[in-house]
Amino acid sequence: MSSDQAARNKATFHRMHDAMNSGDAELFARAIDECVDPDVVIRTPLPIEETGAEALKEVFRRLTRAFPDLHVAVEDVIAEGDRVVSRNTVTGTHKGEYMGVPPTGRSITYNEIFIYRFADGRAAETWGVVDVLSQLRQLGLMPERPS
Repeated sequence: MSSDQAARNKATFHRMHDAMNSGDAELFARAIDECVDPDVVIRTPLPIEETGAEALKEVFRRLTRAFPDLHVAVEDVIAEGDRVVSRNTVTGTHKGEYMGVPPTGRSITYNEIFIYRFADGRAAETWGVVDVLSQLRQLGLMPERPS
């Protein structure tokens, strides 16, 4: 795969990311429709029934309902071959139900890493590692680390 293709995949990733950070559900849904294969394989366990591109839209809806000021800061992006890897810092304020937890008003910050495999210019497969333990601790659902 050419470095031109890796650069195009990276640009597609940034388009999806920018749409997500806009907070505009319609803009994000359009970006997903245009940038993600409808049958994308998501290798991250998700507590939802939807699959493929619809699962990504549902995750966004749930996150932005729970954290209306959700922001994902991309710290690093690496594009090589058919893969794009991003290391992100996520912030938000818990103002809506999240995983059965009523709003706490607490601010959270956690890290995540995602790998996207592209085919024909669209995300075809994803892997993600999200620091859910940090989320739960910051929401008061798990004890803080011992000193």
